[in-house]
Amino acid sequence: MLHYAVVFFVIAIIAALFGFGGIAASAAGIAKILFVVFAILAVASFLYGLLKRGT
Repeated sequence: MLHYAVVFFVIAIIAALFGFGGIAASAAGIAKILFVVFAILAVASFLYGLLKRGT
């Protein structure tokens, strides 16, 4: 899922270079959402691993 965030970030950068503000903004928004989802899942996975390891 982090891969998709990076892909949309690259699309946003390329679109910004060409001056397509709307496309860049929407791709950046999607990248931010995917990054937040990935970060939450990573933290949840880390905590689950700690709890399972402790028992």
